[in-house]
Amino acid sequence: MNVYETKTMAERLNGNTYPGRGIVLGITPDGSKSVAAYFIMGRSVNSRNRVFIPENDGIRTEAHDPSLMKDPHLIIYHPVREVGCGLIVTNGDQTDTIWEYLSRGESWESALRTRMFEDDRPNWTPRISGLQAKDGSYKMSILKAADAEGTACARFFYEYPAISGLGHFLHTYVCDGNPVIPTFQGEPERVTIPADIDAFTAELWENLDENNKISLYVRYTDIATGAYETRLINKNK
Repeated sequence: MNVYETKTMAERLNGNTYPGRGIVLGITPDGSKSVAAYFIMGRSVNSRNRVFIPENDGIRTEAHDPSLMKDPHLIIYHPVREVGCGLIVTNGDQTDTIWEYLSRGESWESALRTRMFEDDRPNWTPRISGLQAKDGSYKMSILKAADAEGTACARFFYEYPAISGLGHFLHTYVCDGNPVIPTFQGEPERVTIPADIDAFTAELWENLDENNKISLYVRYTDIATGAYETRLINKNK
């Protein structure tokens, strides 16, 4: 068994109809840029009725057709936000909790200890989060139900140095399921990071399941200057 096995995102995504929501953080092969990507998927009409909207400090989700929005709970939030020490990427409104704690000098671990998995019985969807520092290093976390009844929360935290060409992929589900969707297991998965933002965006979007993919955001940030470029794709144009 090779514990350092690293796969492309195409290999991680292809054939998996429902990894759910996913975060990728990493570094380009030349070590010059930090990379962050976030995607959302959905199976219900309510979940699929969303788009990413650019904000000055990141992105937010919004209903594509407000008349179809039945419940904004858990699906309308601010998944990407800049903060003084770097970039926050999450799959829920814990983005704002992390932002508030970091803004007053507290740790992201402290912020996430006030939160738990989503209250969507029986799936208990995990809350996944990432924090990318300006030097390219990054942290990731997943908050999961400790049992099938959702009586307690298990919290996992990971911290990674900036290694050229390497990234980590964290997603909410192993794969699709019925009636219960299996929760992500193990450490964030090792992935290769391409040098080109358009190539990486295409690799991600083209390998997400056509029926279930909704939106994708990718950001490449120059570590030396802080300058960045982004790509945003919404299935609901």
